[in-house]
Amino acid sequence: MRHLLDTHDLPRAEALDILDVAEDMADTQQREIKKLPTLRGKTVVNLFFEDSTRTRISFEAAAKRLSADVINFSAKGSSVSKGESLQDTAQTLQAMGADAVVIRHGASGAPRTLATSGWITAGVVNAGDGTHEHPTQALLDAFTIRKRRFGADSRGRDLDGVKVTIVGDILHSRVARSNVWLLHTLGADVTLVAPPTLIPHDVTAWPARVLFDLDAAIADEPDALMMLRIQLERMNAAYFPTEREYSRRWGLDARRLATLRPDSMVMHPGPMNRGLEISAEAADSSRSTVLDQVTNGVSVRMAVLYLLLAGERDPQHHAREDAR
Repeated sequence: MRHLLDTHDLPRAEALDILDVAEDMADTQQREIKKLPTLRGKTVVNLFFEDSTRTRISFEAAAKRLSADVINFSAKGSSVSKGESLQDTAQTLQAMGADAVVIRHGASGAPRTLATSGWITAGVVNAGDGTHEHPTQALLDAFTIRKRRFGADSRGRDLDGVKVTIVGDILHSRVARSNVWLLHTLGADVTLVAPPTLIPHDVTAWPARVLFDLDAAIADEPDALMMLRIQLERMNAAYFPTEREYSRRWGLDARRLATLRPDSMVMHPGPMNRGLEISAEAADSSRSTVLDQVTNGVSVRMAVLYLLLAGERDPQHHAREDAR
């Protein structure tokens, strides 16, 4: 794997390979000593032009558990805030010897520009670009669904026939876009639910059906119900009357939670607006995978960095070598 820029063009075999390696990584995280020597001597740069807590810390933990050196770069307080271009920043990282760059950027397409510009030879991982994609979030979501559904016997399995319903701010959500493409690639049936004003204009080209009624979608008995954060910071217009009205019509409250199938899982990429798109009862219920998603995110990002920088299929080999 040279780069991970999106899930739209991610082949099924490659996606399954990432998920299977993530299973291996998850196994190593059950040991007393969680660190592997795999990427010793490699340098991973977290290049974040947008604020982030979960994703940046998750990538940092993943790189450190693979023994890589990590440099955290925040646009605030850096030369970027003084007007330095992406090209100049990239060339600085190249001069520092970066082996992989994990980039989050407010402009859709920035990671692809970085990967194809020739400014840098490092592998590039998209950690979220504008409203375009967030591929590692989709991978950790698929990993979580697969693990919940199949348990320890999930290696090599796809999501054929699994019904996933994604609810909320589809228009501004790079998580929704990445999930739609990846889940479809893995064989899942995807349904999108949102107010008409929060559905993208180009959604007819997406491999998903669209509903506007959450209760009707729940009546279809989804295997996973993924609630998206209302991204108020990206909204510059009145997409729905009030937050209270949104919560009443499209929020997962205690009543809707009770009507879900007993084995349906409740997902959220975080951070959550409790009381808006999801109630405390739903977020903290036994069906919730929210904390599982955080845990699984480290394993999935370990797998991505591993395949990007080491390329071998058996990470356990390094653990065995280290133990000798």
